[in-house]
Order: sequence, then C-alpha cells, then structure tokens
Amino acid sequence: MFASRHIFNACQRRAFSASAKQASKVTVLGGAGGIGQPLSLLMKLNPRVTELALYDIKGGPGVAADIGHINTKSNVTGYQPDADGLKKALTGSEIVLIPAGVPRKPGMTRDDLFNTNASIVRDLAKACADSCPDANILVISNPVNSTVPICAEIFKSKGVYNPKRLFGVTTLDVVRASRFISQHKGTDPADENITVVGGHSGVTIVPLLSQSGYSLSGKDLDDFVYRVQYGGDEVVKAKDGAGSATLSMAMAGARFAESLLKAAQGQKGVVEPTFVDSPLYKDQGIDFFSSKVELGPNGVEQIHEIGKITPEEQKLLDACLVDLKKNIAKGVEFVKQNP
Repeated sequence: MFASRHIFNACQRRAFSASAKQASKVTVLGGAGGIGQPLSLLMKLNPRVTELALYDIKGGPGVAADIGHINTKSNVTGYQPDADGLKKALTGSEIVLIPAGVPRKPGMTRDDLFNTNASIVRDLAKACADSCPDANILVISNPVNSTVPICAEIFKSKGVYNPKRLFGVTTLDVVRASRFISQHKGTDPADENITVVGGHSGVTIVPLLSQSGYSLSGKDLDDFVYRVQYGGDEVVKAKDGAGSATLSMAMAGARFAESLLKAAQGQKGVVEPTFVDSPLYKDQGIDFFSSKVELGPNGVEQIHEIGKITPEEQKLLDACLVDLKKNIAKGVEFVKQNP
C-alpha cells in the first residue's frame, strides 16, 4: 500500500496542487466488489482526488469507512441503494468508474457475462445520464465491446450523449502486453509501452508489437499475441473459480482515471489507449474502436490513426473488425429490446 502511495506521490506531487478549480470528485460504481475495492483504494491514494464516492448494492459504506481512515486528503463516502444512494454518489462527479457486475468463471468468455452485466450497466448508465450527464464515464464491466455501446445508447435516449466523455477501459491489455514483452526481452516493464488497438476481448485485442521497435516471429509471435489476447483466462484458471483479473484490472482502471485527471487539470500530451466512439472504422459500420487517444479537459481531444503495421498485424486487425462489429451490434440491440 505504502509503495503504491509513494509511486502516486512521486509522479504527481510537482504537478499537483490542491485548489478549488482542481477539486475532483470520483465515483466508483461497484465499489465493494473484487475490482471495486482495490480500485477504490488506489483512488484514495491519488492526491488529485478530493472526494471519493463508493456505491454498491451492499457493502459500500463499509468499504468507505475502511479506506476513509487512510491518511490522504480525499473524503470518502459510501452509498447503497436506499435513501437515493446512487443519485447522491453520482451528483457532482467528474469521473465515474463502472466495474460493477459479475466476474468470469472458468470456461466463461466475456460474452457469457453479457446477459447479467448488460442489465447492470444499462441501469447504472441511466442513473449517470440523470445525475451527472457531463461526467467522464469509464466502463470496466465486461464485455466492454458491448457495454460501452449500451451506455452510449442510454445517453442518446436521454439526449445527453457526449462521445468525448465515454470510455471503455482497455488499459489492462497494454499493461499485459508491456509486461509480457519485458519478460521476453529481459527489460524493465516500466520501459515498455506496447500499442494495443481494437477491442477488449479475445481476437479483438490487437497488439502492435512492430510499433515498439521490437519484433518477434513464428511461434514466439503467435504465443505473445495469444497471451495478450487471452491473458485474462490465465487469471481465471489460476484462481480456480474464485474470480477473474481484479487486482491488475484495478491498477489499469486507476491508471486511466489518473490520466483523465491529469488532462482535466491542464497537463498536455496525455495519451492513453481506450475504446471510444471513433471515426477510424465507421465506414465499415464499426462505431467504437480502441486506439491511442489524446485526453484533455473535455475528454477526448484527438483520436490517433493506427499507423504503419505489418502484414501479420493486418490479419489480426481484419479478424478483430469482424468480431468487434458483432459485439457492438449486440450492445445496441440489447438496449432496443430492453430499454
């Protein structure tokens, strides 16, 4: 814990100074869950956060009381469904993180989670649209390829959709790719930053290793790509039915939230990969895509092109687009059938 706080402080103290203009409320929906608890802890350690609201169907106040004792400046409040808890948690929020939902179990794909998590995300999106329509919404709940479009459709139905404020958190794919390549190269993972584009499940995850200045071929490349695409399965299997990637996902969510906070507070050149409403493949009927995105005070500032890729990476991208189009359509159709 102390190491994490030291890392946050070392990176941010020079750039961060508390002021009324920099007051930042962050809300975690699903704050008592497997991802929600460590994510809330990391947000409590972040000096850019001045108010932290945790909501869950049960346990939110308990988690808030626990991390509220940590000696950082932010005030923490926990909420449950009673007494307008969801509305209170969201009102005035600048960033809303949504890790709520059920975890994967052995043998399950992210799409297997769809029927349960789609309804949860839909209902939370309605509450966000009503209580904090101008907040940055960060969707972690899987399957992200479908839950982000669900949020978009809900916001559209309420007339408050801002494509610059809706993000699918795909940061974990980059974190994994950077870690895995560092193991292959024998380097410090902190020095690696592998570009990953596409979506956030299976073949829709496309690591662009060629853009890192390093190359693999043959079985080494195939193994690397597979591990990045299905790294989550390693965790599900290792936990033997007791959960999925919660701690690493919490770190990835906290990293992305921190990038948004930095950008909102005026730092320039903040670029993160994220699944957003994107023009890159709209001509193919694919409205959302993950690529490098420059962040700013208004959310999305600039969506970067894919750039030069190898023939092998083009094949991966082609396969990605086929599945991604189906995943997005599934989310849109869900809202039509279940408004």
